[in-house]
Amino acid sequence: MNEVARMPGRTLGPLNCLFAARALRDFGDSFVAILLPAYLLALGFTPLAVGVLATASLSGSACLTIGAGLLGARYGYRRLLLIAAGLMVASGLAFAAFTDYAVLLAIAFAGTINPSAGNVSVFVPLEHAALAHEAGNTDRTRMFARYSLAGALAAAVGALVAGAPEMMAPLGLDQSSAMRGMFVLYALLGVAGRLLYARLPQRKIPANTAPSAALGPSRAIVIRLAALFSLDAFAGGFVVQSLLALWFFRRFHLSLAAAGVFFFCASLLAALSYPMAARLSQRFGLVNTMVFTHIPSSVALILAALAPTLGLALALLLVRAALSQMDVPTRSSYVMAVVTEAERPAAASFTSVPRSLASAASPAMAGALFAASAFAWPLLICGTLKIAYDLLLLAQFRHLKPPEERRA
Repeated sequence: MNEVARMPGRTLGPLNCLFAARALRDFGDSFVAILLPAYLLALGFTPLAVGVLATASLSGSACLTIGAGLLGARYGYRRLLLIAAGLMVASGLAFAAFTDYAVLLAIAFAGTINPSAGNVSVFVPLEHAALAHEAGNTDRTRMFARYSLAGALAAAVGALVAGAPEMMAPLGLDQSSAMRGMFVLYALLGVAGRLLYARLPQRKIPANTAPSAALGPSRAIVIRLAALFSLDAFAGGFVVQSLLALWFFRRFHLSLAAAGVFFFCASLLAALSYPMAARLSQRFGLVNTMVFTHIPSSVALILAALAPTLGLALALLLVRAALSQMDVPTRSSYVMAVVTEAERPAAASFTSVPRSLASAASPAMAGALFAASAFAWPLLICGTLKIAYDLLLLAQFRHLKPPEERRA
């Protein structure tokens, strides 16, 4: 009998809180990521301005995340998650209240507005450390798959909701006001998330097991993983959801509602891939599952950039969506498996922060490329770099097994 089933009073409550909080957060991040470029374009800003704001947002997330990693073992993940949820509330209300670009840029940097639909966030390393602690080695990958599934299903619904401002026109509400209302909804989701985080137990690493530094014996492993994950994130920053939506709007003149339907389908396919990733990892291992599902998805992205019609581009991007996220629960589980428990908050943070910084550099580049041409250069660059990342990951880590694979 696994650990989760054996001790329901200890683990099921916290796990369910984490799943629900992830779902609420990804629901909000999903519709905000699609609305963000449309909202900024409606305010009169250029595609380059959209990319710069996305870069500011991801840069701010990096700063917040490294702070969470440094303080995680000292203060516990519960307290820091409560603070992060409060910041989410403030971010949504501020975006609804202000339209000046300089102010929005500052809010994007200091807050939680996310152009990447949840992939880079101060919440992620804290939730990962909490989830690994509550699940244990036996169920870790399966629980990460459920955690990712909850987020992806919610993100799919959030993508559909992104089209709501267009549907409110018959009610007499102009689109800009409706979009600001969506940012208020984002703030309310932060309130609900804070209530869920408040139910988590306060976990602190015992003094006799905590390393003297944030990272101890696993430092070299974490540095190597962080370097590789940075390459992957830099590539992914070229096609964050906001910029992919921008390409649809400019290249194919896709409506906001139609874009929402596409991202709903893409999120649903990603959600269905998470349980499959957990099963594949049991048979083939975590690293092999990451690599051999990721490469075909990158090929599909490259082909989508070259597609002559909207239908073909959407079909290829849906193939990518069905494969590209299988590395999410497996990657998270792998990082938690190859470090000690005391190092988990720092490891989760220090592998996320370089990802945040790397992904922050590329949206502005992508915005400049889209401003110069409607051709999908960012998609080509992203796919090529991601294939290089996969091959390097396989070469460096195929022999470093997590505990459950070593026992097998």
